[in-house]
Amino acid sequence: MTLTDAQNEIAVLTQKINYYNTEYYQNSNSIVSDYDFDRLLERLIELESNFPELRLPDSPSMRVGGTITKDFETVYHKYPMLSLGNTYSADELMEFDKRIAKALEEQSYSYFCELKFDGVAISLTYKDGVLDMGVTRGDGVRGDNITDNIKTIRSLPLRVKGKPLSANFEVRGEVFMPKEVFEQLNATKVQQGEVPYANARNTTSGSLKMQDSSIVAQRKLDCYLYSLLGENTGVTSHSTAIAQLESMGFNVSQTYSKCKDINEVLDYIQKWETKRHELPLETDGIVIKVDSVEQQQQLGFTAKSPRWAISYKYKAEDALTVLKNITYQVGRTGAVTPVAELEPVLLAGTTVKRASLHNANEIARLDLRIGDTVSVEKGGEIIPKITGVQLEERPDDAVTVQYISHCPECNTELVREEGEAAHYCPNSDGCPPQIKGRIQHFIQRKAMDIDSLGERTIHQLFESGLVKSPADLYQLTFEDVYQLEGFKELSSNNLLKGISASKQVPFENVLFALGIRFVGKTVAEKLAAHFRTIDGLSSANYEELIAVPEIGERIAQSVIDFFGSDQHRREVDRLKEVGLQMETLVKEMVIESHALEGKSFVVSGVFSNYGRDELKEHIKKHGGKVVSSISGKLDYLLAGDKMGPSKREKAEKLKVTILSEQEFENMLKEDNA
Repeated sequence: MTLTDAQNEIAVLTQKINYYNTEYYQNSNSIVSDYDFDRLLERLIELESNFPELRLPDSPSMRVGGTITKDFETVYHKYPMLSLGNTYSADELMEFDKRIAKALEEQSYSYFCELKFDGVAISLTYKDGVLDMGVTRGDGVRGDNITDNIKTIRSLPLRVKGKPLSANFEVRGEVFMPKEVFEQLNATKVQQGEVPYANARNTTSGSLKMQDSSIVAQRKLDCYLYSLLGENTGVTSHSTAIAQLESMGFNVSQTYSKCKDINEVLDYIQKWETKRHELPLETDGIVIKVDSVEQQQQLGFTAKSPRWAISYKYKAEDALTVLKNITYQVGRTGAVTPVAELEPVLLAGTTVKRASLHNANEIARLDLRIGDTVSVEKGGEIIPKITGVQLEERPDDAVTVQYISHCPECNTELVREEGEAAHYCPNSDGCPPQIKGRIQHFIQRKAMDIDSLGERTIHQLFESGLVKSPADLYQLTFEDVYQLEGFKELSSNNLLKGISASKQVPFENVLFALGIRFVGKTVAEKLAAHFRTIDGLSSANYEELIAVPEIGERIAQSVIDFFGSDQHRREVDRLKEVGLQMETLVKEMVIESHALEGKSFVVSGVFSNYGRDELKEHIKKHGGKVVSSISGKLDYLLAGDKMGPSKREKAEKLKVTILSEQEFENMLKEDNA
């Protein structure tokens, strides 16, 4: 077969397969048998294997997966993925409507209502109509690049229909596992003697982060799209954006409605309160948006959410069951959490056997007794919690709960700090779940990133006496690992290579990995950037610590307490000795000009030509100074899109000059002319 013949056949196969996919997954129309469809796909894969140069990024063969991803690249969202404010009552919705009316003064406005799907939020970037990147929501500012896994979702177009309105645009939606698929998956696990998954949302989230995309393809995930973003799209309202998504072939749930006023919104909410349970996925509420894009821009944003949208949450489903017992779990930090052991009960599609009780205060507030009939609710329809006791059904032999006084794992007497609700086991260096929890924290991706080491292996290493602290990992030999259950030569070598490779992760990751209480990833980055070395941080006093921007009293005291422990200092010294990075590598900055010398900037919002960190570096390269807060001494507020209105208001009040991205670039050009 010639290259031209192969190219022609691939084009025909691609057209057919895409057509059959669209008809089946979006229109529920099965035109060909599974056998015939599979034969077409197998032929396409065969041709692409023989002529790899003809395989396109939007080929239907991408649907079956097969790509192995060791690490998921972190990607900054061009437009932050904000959360929505929540409401649970019609009265609160009416108040929301009054705020909208007041802000828009005499303007007329309408709403657009959509069901709030209980899935995993995703951002999809298309270039020239072809899917370029799929990114998780993450923390709203940055997420993980899971493009290969996203391409396995068959209802998602790899190339849009027709000519897109913009060369580059972004689509957002919710990835979910259909109820039927979730039930089949759990039935298979039960047949194999395995523990079934807790709920579809968490299973979807875990599936999207799998390293082997061919396994993701087997999960049969689906996706509803509900947002279109980008420049020059010509979109003037949310309703026209939805119509545009539909015309491009995106899978949009046909449950939306445009409402002329708040009364129609309330009618929509009532309509779907019970009807939503007929849908192929779980839902937990309604999203209400002002339809006009111009009015959305006029209403603006708070620091965390848009002022023009709100989420109405339906009352969580509840059920009655019997409290059989209370057990206690010890976490990585030593916090002891009571857990209610329940008579199994079906709730919101899953069987609930356990529920969190949070702390001793909650048990006392509920006046719980063993044997009580209790009301169980799913908070957000995911996490079970006990909301009340049916006192009229309390049996005569109900047993009053006596909160434990000693650790259930190591029998150390528990402590309770003044002002804190939780009890803690103070035996941090001798309590097994705390030790194993610290090691699990130490090896996670955002810390030392030892992905070949999992919870089961950590348990084996601890029980065999080989690893009692993170530093012990670096003393492991091939013989130590090889004798563990499930390990052979290749897996043993891979584990040791992963541990060795972790010596190269930067200092801020090491600092986060140490597990200092209240020192999360962001705080670790700030401390590492300020003190530069572990020695500088460990010798810092209270005043020096709270002088670091955004480091408060609680964090400062926790850092002092950590390094005040001889055992912790010995552990840090051991990690130093094995070669972990204990100082921040300072890159020598090349000064390009002195155009901004003596000028201070606050950078806020989203920019067209720069990432925010990139822009800050750009300012420094031209002699400027970047600060984190607006004050009367500030020279410029560099304002991008989606900047919170409070910053602008403060800058205007203090008469700080506000620059657009273009004005900033013009400033540099003028000074360098």
